Amino acid sequence: MTYKNIVKVDQAELNVYIEGEKAPVLVFMAGLEITAPVLEYRPLYSKLKETHKIAVIERSGYGFSGTMKRKRTLENLVLEDRYALKEAGLEPPYVLVPHDYAGFEAIYGANKYPDEVMAVLGNDMTCPDHTLTFSKEVPDSKMQSLVNKRREYLTKVAGNGIFAKLQAKKTIDASGLMSGDLLNDEEKRAYKILYYDNILNEEIYEESMLMRENATKAHDTGVLKCPCCFFISDMKTDAKTKTWQEAGVEYAKRCGAEYHLTNAGHYPYTIIPDRMCDIFNDFLRKTFL
Repeated sequence: MTYKNIVKVDQAELNVYIEGEKAPVLVFMAGLEITAPVLEYRPLYSKLKETHKIAVIERSGYGFSGTMKRKRTLENLVLEDRYALKEAGLEPPYVLVPHDYAGFEAIYGANKYPDEVMAVLGNDMTCPDHTLTFSKEVPDSKMQSLVNKRREYLTKVAGNGIFAKLQAKKTIDASGLMSGDLLNDEEKRAYKILYYDNILNEEIYEESMLMRENATKAHDTGVLKCPCCFFISDMKTDAKTKTWQEAGVEYAKRCGAEYHLTNAGHYPYTIIPDRMCDIFNDFLRKTFL
């Protein structure tokens, strides 16, 4: 089985994997360092494809996609998403399903292009407020140091030696896909190749460096105004002022969103995909039917 559906955006090749038939299109958008999105989110979208058409966008530097020369600003990320979907023959409006960092893209895209987004289903997405709260606690110099240390750590992991094996639960198997049974052996082999091929890509590093800037741009568009349903986890972060879950709940309330709390960690789609599928489907039915 192939997970490639390559489209051209300028001179770059981006992967937009598609399954299912029924409208609306649910667009899965990847978190930072999710180096194999088309396989990472399979536990959830393989269930949702029974009721909706799904698309998985793999940003430049991720999955099977090639390299985009543009700076990884939020404007460029959203522009590339929109062009890639249309080149893949998928016309708006879409339902966005962002995880982690892609929360910035979903918020910015939905608020800048409201006619193109009918709803957002938050897959434990990052809320700009949490990132900006953390940014206030950490000066720019320290933030850059943290990103560089993460880069050094991943450089050691990318060697795929004994250090990588010892760190597997924090890296390649952070979501549990490599040690679980949600992917078959062929999919795990493909996942491993993509993980080590992509983990040091410049796009991922640049996205990390631009996190504060991109969070600010998403924040400045205002809260989401379209119908929203969020799953919000109990993920632990280094922020002292406000927890991930507290920030997520506050943001959901400001959006007037339906929200569901989970203690399944930052990768709930591998732990409770059935529950997520049922709740997202119920939300879409009662909102649009």
